[in-house]
Amino acid sequence: MEMRKICTGCRDGIDFEIPFAMAFQPIVDTTTGLPFAYEALIRGTAGEGAYSVLSQVTEANRYSFDQACRVKAIETAMAAGIMAGDARLSINFLPNAVYSPLACIQLTMRTAQSVGLPIDRLIFEFTENEQMGSPEHVASIIDTYKQIGFAVAIDDFGSGHSGLDRFVRFAPDEIKLDMALVRDIDTDPRRRAIVRSIAAMCRELDTLVIAEGIETEAEAAALIELGVRYHQGYWYARPALEALPSIRAA
Repeated sequence: MEMRKICTGCRDGIDFEIPFAMAFQPIVDTTTGLPFAYEALIRGTAGEGAYSVLSQVTEANRYSFDQACRVKAIETAMAAGIMAGDARLSINFLPNAVYSPLACIQLTMRTAQSVGLPIDRLIFEFTENEQMGSPEHVASIIDTYKQIGFAVAIDDFGSGHSGLDRFVRFAPDEIKLDMALVRDIDTDPRRRAIVRSIAAMCRELDTLVIAEGIETEAEAAALIELGVRYHQGYWYARPALEALPSIRAA
């Protein structure tokens, strides 16, 4: 009975009855000033913070929640006009809410097809802090997603104790530097040394690096100097509810 309920939630997402909305924040390509992608962020229907929704996610509804988020992100981004440019859509997912990688991705693919969003415009992020029951299961999800044509990113890279191990094991297309490494990087030589090394490693391995949580012009300038091309944070744009925000001009 429990497995049937899980599979139903993965198939249609209708079991998640808590209303929510999506906000979007750009990931900026600093060489062009254009959005490389927009990250979809969970919000309450009136713009309340993510916790107002996430606090209601339980073991019983996380499968349908994960599916509902993917559908909402795709449909809302399309309605907001993401196809007017080349930007991708980055969606957070819960590895523990994926029972069968190929089966549980079907609703996402059908939704993208129905609204005309090419699957190679989708990025799936999972956080380094996510509790994982089985690294092998996560690796199978990532392998499946890559084979389909999605890009996969590790979020909050550098915040956990097993970051490099997961980097090696999962071979992500992208990593997003945790904001703890970004904060005050213009004045902190230790942070600069760490980020410089990560950027060099990722260049060698053809992995894209995104710095998130950038709040000042000085932080942005330091990251560019260190070789980090893709930026996200309040310095460039705050998340906009159900809209694609304008990016601060350089």
